[in-house]
Amino acid sequence: MKKEDLINFYNNHKGGINGALIGFIISVSILIFGFFRILFIALFVGTGYYIGKKIYQDKDYIKNLLDRILPPGTYR
Repeated sequence: MKKEDLINFYNNHKGGINGALIGFIISVSILIFGFFRILFIALFVGTGYYIGKKIYQDKDYIKNLLDRILPPGTYR
C-alpha cells in the first residue's frame, strides 16, 4: 500500500482505529499492572487534567480555591 492510501484509510476510519488502539492499550495495561493500579493512575491523570485545565483558564484559580478552603489572608 502506498502512504496516501494508508492516510486515506485512517481518515475514513479514524474513530474505529483510535478506539481499537485505546482499547488495546488499556487491556495490555490491565494485564501487566492490574485493574486497581490502572484505576488509580486514571484517577490521578483525570484529576491532573481537570486542575491543569482550570489553572489554564483562570490564572487565579489556586488563590481563589485557597480563599474558599482557608481563612482569608493566611497563605499570603
